[in-house]
Amino acid sequence: MPRPYNFRRVCRLPQSSFFKPRGIPLSTLQHVFLTIDEFEAVRLADLEGLYQEDAAARMNVSRQTFGRILESAHKKIADALVHGKALSIEGGPYELDPRMGHPGQMGGNRFRGGRGGG
Repeated sequence: MPRPYNFRRVCRLPQSSFFKPRGIPLSTLQHVFLTIDEFEAVRLADLEGLYQEDAAARMNVSRQTFGRILESAHKKIADALVHGKALSIEGGPYELDPRMGHPGQMGGNRFRGGRGGG
């Protein structure tokens, strides 16, 4: 029997969920889809400078899982930057951290929508 799936805990949703190169019509661009949990991993590791073990604990995942999430996010962001693709942040297996208090942001609900990983 497979192990039960843990949702990845995130502190906040991104302020902007879409980025694209300036001056290029969106209709002509390829898209890269970054999941909310990948966005959170980048925020914790690269912006806040947390060690992977500490960041993994905040997201309620193992250190190994955090490393895989972060590696996937880095590859997707690099692909978008290097190849001039649009970057969309949406979906994936996450839940908003109920301790953070999210007025108007569906605090504590679990989501599994959008594009997912890959």
